[in-house]
Order: sequence, then structure tokens, then C-alpha cells
Amino acid sequence: MKIGIVCYPTFGGSGVVATELGKALADKGHQVHFITYSRPARLDFFSENLFYHEVSVADYPLFDFAPYESALSSKLVDVVRFEKLDVLHVHYAIPHASAAFMAKQILKSYGINIPVVTTLHGTDITLVGKDVTYKPVVTFSINQSDGVTAVSNHLKNDTYSHFEITNEVRVIHNFIDLNRFSLKPKDHFKKAIAPNDERIIIHTSNFRTVKHTGDVIRIFKKLSDVIPSKLLMVGDGPDRVNTEQLCRQLGISEHVRFLGKQDAIEEILSVSDLFLIPSGSESFGLAALEAMACKVPVVSSNAGGLPELNIDGVTGFLSDVGDVDKMANDSINILKDDQVLETFKENALKQAKLFDLSLILPVYESFYEEVIERVKALV
Repeated sequence: MKIGIVCYPTFGGSGVVATELGKALADKGHQVHFITYSRPARLDFFSENLFYHEVSVADYPLFDFAPYESALSSKLVDVVRFEKLDVLHVHYAIPHASAAFMAKQILKSYGINIPVVTTLHGTDITLVGKDVTYKPVVTFSINQSDGVTAVSNHLKNDTYSHFEITNEVRVIHNFIDLNRFSLKPKDHFKKAIAPNDERIIIHTSNFRTVKHTGDVIRIFKKLSDVIPSKLLMVGDGPDRVNTEQLCRQLGISEHVRFLGKQDAIEEILSVSDLFLIPSGSESFGLAALEAMACKVPVVSSNAGGLPELNIDGVTGFLSDVGDVDKMANDSINILKDDQVLETFKENALKQAKLFDLSLILPVYESFYEEVIERVKALV
């Protein structure tokens, strides 16, 4: 099968999922073509089945804003025609689904009816898509897609609640490559972070307001007052400066390390004891799944799709958004006893195995085949 994948080439969840899916499909023998404005962050190796097509946008003085959507549509037409793709899989509704629709219409003039699968990842529905500026286009693009998936049941229900959707939305959960994340902790690395055997707490995100990084710091302050601990803050974004300032105000800067963006996140997770994710919204919680795959229990909010992943009292704990006191107490209850911590760690890994790539990949392959056959039947 020849598959075109359109995504944001960033460290964000949708870009990571799209890239890892493409790499796995290539490993299975499919020919995969990434079509985006720069090489995806995790497209970090060469394969005979992986191809990258850069979307370039001409910079004309006439335009205040470069017409990326038009350039993307043109590039999709070019790649589909000359690489003879079987299906286009676009990740994140804006602007990829609408660009794919435009490309599909143009390709019909060449006698090509390319099937389009759209995967909804979260803020394209729950935040940006609800904006009156984009809502009609998002609704239309979803309804015109030949197949639609969402990464959680919560996101699927949100889509139906906030948009006039006539298309079926199929839930295909996010996944994890357990082969990559099942690392043995490096003792020297752990000793460098926690020289006195402190507990290691970790948070990873893009440091946007919705991630509640300030709550991470407040939780850690309450936790570290009871249990000697170190906090690793992985990622970067607009709230980093305020988060660092809060550490100084609370007098805990010496116990907190800001590590910036990290490619080998599994190496850091493998030495961690607890993952904090107090987000105000999460369509699924891929970062939490990556932690669980490394045997790291999770203390999280109950926002969005997190309850579909983090089982309260088993793999960690759930709390209402903003309930810093409960999250801190839950963290203490997990970390204060080695045996309790080990039980949570084992449960976290067991749950992560339900989302292993080897289980989810065949679901995507089957869905592609279903959509391709459905489009063929319409011709």
C-alpha cells in the first residue's frame, strides 16, 4: 500500500503519532510519503519505504500571511499523481483536512479519486475548531472525509457534541512502541539526578496554559515537603518563564531541572518514579502513555481522554482539574512506600501494553483497506 501522511512536523502529540505510525507502516512493507513543511521531528532515520516531500510556500509581498493551505493542496496533488498513492491520511483537522478536500477535487480532473482519512487529535476540535472563524470549514472537511478517526472516545463524543457531523467517527486510540520504551534504567544517570536516592518526578509537555505547568510546581512543592524528591521538567513553550519564576518564589529551584525538548525521552522516563499531568484538557494523554510504558505511574487530572488511559487507584490517580492538594496527597501515597510504588509501576506497564503498536497498527491497516474499498465502490 502507498500511503501519504500529512501532519505537523513538531514534538506535539499529533505529529509524534503520525510520524511513529508512518515509520511502523514502512517497517511492515508499506510505502509511506510524509508531506509537510519540514521534516517531522521523529523522522530520524532512513528507510527504503520512507519518503519526505517538503511543502514550500512562495513569499510574495502581496501576502500578509503565506497561503500554506493552497501550497499544501498543490503538493498533495503532485505527490498523489506521480507517486500513485492509494490513500491520504491527514492528522489534525486544520488545515490538513480542508487542504486534502481541495486536492481531492483537483485530482478528480485527472481521473483520480484518492481516499482521504482524517484523524482528529484534540485541540483541532476542542479549541481551534470551535472558533467561529474555523468551525464551518472544520465541519465540512470532516463530513467530506472518506474516513474519520479520533484518538479517544471522549474526543469522538466532543466532536459529535460541538459539530454537525454526519460522518462516522471511528475511535482508534493512540499507541506506544514498547520495544522503544522498555529500557533498563541507567543507574549512573539516576544517581546524577538524585544523588541521595530522592524520588524522581517528571512532567513533559509543550508548556502551554492548558498543561497547567504551574500546578505541577505546586504539587511538587507539597510533595517534596514530605518526601525528598527531584523534579524534571521536559519540554518548552510560552509558560516556561512563569513556571521557572514560580519555582524561585516557592524556594524549590535547586530541586527542579528544566531540560528543554528531548528526543530520547524514554531514557529520562526510565529513571523516573512518578509522572504528573494536571492538564486542563487532554484528548488522550500520549505523554502519560509513554511514561506508563516505562513503568512510571501517573497522577493526572480527569480531563478529556485521560480516564481511558490512567486507571484511578491502579495505574495512578485521577483528580479534578486544579485540585493541587489531592494530586499532592495522591503522589505522596504512591511514593511513600517502596512496595506500593512497585505495584503501581507494574500496573502502569500492564495498562500500557494494551496500547502497544503491534495491536493498534493492524487496526489502521484494516481501516485504510475499508476506506479504499468504499471509495472504489462509489466510482
